Amino acid sequence: MKIIFISNYYNHHQKAFCESIYSKTKEKFRFISTGRMSREREALGYGSDESPEFVESILLNDEEKNKCLQLIDDADVVIVGSCPEEYIKNKVSNNGMIFYYKERLYKQGFKLYKWPIRMIKNYLRYAFNKKQYLLCASAYTAADYAITNNFIDKAYKWGYFPETLCYDPDTLMNKKNRKEILWCGRFIDWKHPEDVIKIAKRLKEEGYDFKINCIGTGNLDDELKNLIHEYNLESTINMLGSMKPSQVRSYMEKAGIYLFTSDFQEGWGAVLNESMNSGCAVVASHAIGAVPYLIKNGKNGIIYKYGDCNDMYFKVKYLLDNPDEQIRLGKAAYSSIIMEWNAEVASSRFLKLVEEIKDHGYCDLYEDGPCSKADIIKNDWFKG
Repeated sequence: MKIIFISNYYNHHQKAFCESIYSKTKEKFRFISTGRMSREREALGYGSDESPEFVESILLNDEEKNKCLQLIDDADVVIVGSCPEEYIKNKVSNNGMIFYYKERLYKQGFKLYKWPIRMIKNYLRYAFNKKQYLLCASAYTAADYAITNNFIDKAYKWGYFPETLCYDPDTLMNKKNRKEILWCGRFIDWKHPEDVIKIAKRLKEEGYDFKINCIGTGNLDDELKNLIHEYNLESTINMLGSMKPSQVRSYMEKAGIYLFTSDFQEGWGAVLNESMNSGCAVVASHAIGAVPYLIKNGKNGIIYKYGDCNDMYFKVKYLLDNPDEQIRLGKAAYSSIIMEWNAEVASSRFLKLVEEIKDHGYCDLYEDGPCSKADIIKNDWFKG
């Protein structure tokens, strides 16, 4: 089976899945890059040290572009991430099998006045090829597309699958500092790093002994440092700057609690996979695309209602008061990634998904996890 994955650029979030599918298809797999990575992403360690043999670039020259377009036309299956429509127009017109790999459409909310335009645009894009399906890289993706009646019963749970590391769970838990909290990401408005500082202030006022490490950089850097100074939190919050993914993992392995504070603009949030894989007790906003898929509230992590800092505060406070809960949740989080939400499982299930759809027109083999049917989850979803 020839499979093409076409998206903006190859990075560490796709590496494990691509390597796995490459080996399972006896090397009949290619990743086609349609763009170049931003300097900001490179600074955060998104780049790969070397380009694998299965990675092609459509931007190099006309010869490479023609080669890539031919690979797309000849493929049995095309996975489409970020891609100009012109590159797949032949596949669409020839009714080829396409899986659109999408985060949510309406990260900033649905504008009713744009509905007619969206309806017409999406109808023209998706209605005529009956072999087009949706890989939902957000729990809210299926609902967004359903607004314009697209991909009904043709949407499957998906996500990002960063490298999965294997540990002895007891050894991993013994490395944890139960008083250490970690936050990681870009310092930008919709990731809300300021919420971490707000709860740190309250915890300190109540006399808690804890430390918070913040990894990242961004346009809110100075504002956050000023806030830390204003609240006299310099000895409590460490601003560590940006670092390579491997270095971030080392901090995750030591942290007892991981905070994830983004709003609905966080399409997926691969740091959730990584922090769960590292055995952290995660406290995460319900608005984040990965959260309803990966976290079973109270079982392998804790979900708080986005925008409710009071809710987040009491849940972090609960974990500091109950270090045994950090251990229980951390072990369960690790198990969720090792057993289900990883590249090996995703690649195996994807190949089975393709075969089932070819044979039956649908796939209902999986109750949960990658390639299970995607539920219609609306923005206000929250299980407290």
